[in-house]
Amino acid sequence: METLSILAGTRSHAIPAAGFLIRRAEGDADLTAYRRLRHDAFVVDQHLFSGSDADDVDDDPRTVVLVAVAPDATIVGGVRLSPRHEPDIGWWAGSRLVVSPTARTSGAGPALIRAACAHAESAGVLRFDATVQRRHAAMFTALGWEDHGDCLVGGQPHARMRWQLDRMQRLAEATKSFLGDALAPLRSVPGALGPAGFVGDDGVPLPGSDLVAACDAIIPSMVERDPEWAGWCSVLVNVNDLTAMGAAPTGLLDAVGAPTTSLLTRIVRGIARASQAWQVPVLGGHTQLGVPASLAVTAFGRTSSPIRAGGGSAGDVVRLTADLAGDWRPGHHDRQWDSSSTRSAVDLTELSTLVARMAPRAAKDVSMAGVVGTMGMLAEASGTGAELDVVRIPRPAVADMGAWLTCFPGYAMLTADRTGTPAPRVPSGVVSGECGVLTAQRGVRLRWPDGVTTTAVAADVTGLGRA
Repeated sequence: METLSILAGTRSHAIPAAGFLIRRAEGDADLTAYRRLRHDAFVVDQHLFSGSDADDVDDDPRTVVLVAVAPDATIVGGVRLSPRHEPDIGWWAGSRLVVSPTARTSGAGPALIRAACAHAESAGVLRFDATVQRRHAAMFTALGWEDHGDCLVGGQPHARMRWQLDRMQRLAEATKSFLGDALAPLRSVPGALGPAGFVGDDGVPLPGSDLVAACDAIIPSMVERDPEWAGWCSVLVNVNDLTAMGAAPTGLLDAVGAPTTSLLTRIVRGIARASQAWQVPVLGGHTQLGVPASLAVTAFGRTSSPIRAGGGSAGDVVRLTADLAGDWRPGHHDRQWDSSSTRSAVDLTELSTLVARMAPRAAKDVSMAGVVGTMGMLAEASGTGAELDVVRIPRPAVADMGAWLTCFPGYAMLTADRTGTPAPRVPSGVVSGECGVLTAQRGVRLRWPDGVTTTAVAADVTGLGRA
């Protein structure tokens, strides 16, 4: 927990070098000392509660308590953090912040607040609230919290505060925000970036034909660390791209580089396994030895009616169809979900036809930008925004909401269509659910069970604009 002590900002709050340490409560003694401080402050001194300030949050095993510990091991302050919903959907609240009278000028209060924010971010929390006494709101505001209005607790004025978490915004910026500027020089040639209406799509219809082409590269570090999985994923992501366009895959081209024969063999083995699983042949490509690890695959498919990412309109219902079977890929926990490697060829083939069978107005497969970032790209291409209802988003039981909305989920398709469109037929383990709507307001927002909406991605994601 030394990191949390550093985040407390000892210099900025003029705290003596040996003032206190912020750490997680350890055992009954820590909790008893913390609750005694709470009782003395909120029951005895301030009369906010009668008899006891204990509540159900104290009994929730998910609750985390952080304490400020003096050099003599005395607990001089504390704060608790807990999920606001069952099951946990990434909405947490901080509460019962207290500091001993002897430590109120030490900076322990701001340090505990900073530590709570750091813990929430490290835990993947998507919304972090606190209800604080109005007289303390200025301190929270100075630490970067947003003030969302007044309320009463125990008859006393309080403020609803929120810590701004930007995990999904940062992911979208890191993975997609540069595309508009970076690809701008290509627009000097007519037809660049795809035919009108298909700019920013997962694949591109070849003019004058029923062919659709898609191309994806795998991150070199992943090729080096997990070459067979990289080979498998190079086929998976391309088939997903074609699936989102409603195209039936017909063939692949690969470009493989490796420093050693051993690594090359393992990459090709992964490609071959995936080629067999989806029954899509590798028609040719380029292979090079004695070079840094690299892998890119181009896929071809056919459809007479390609589905656009930019075909949606405000008011269309958003649906997420995702394969929730499987588990986190070893070595990629919270970042890559693997359901496809245990699927039968029959299931994989059925899933590759799903969007074509649905024939929605708009579709996009979830990429490394995650569910929310990809939702932002579909909305951008459609000239709309989007709102997602957090509790209705399909996800695996073992995946935290924050990780699920920002990971590469293996097989997940976002579609937008008119209200009343029936759910598609899917294999066991695949879940398809309506979970949002396209809106006139740009950006992507999350709607929470209390009716509050928070901004997950502001404005456009790629800068490529409307398709």
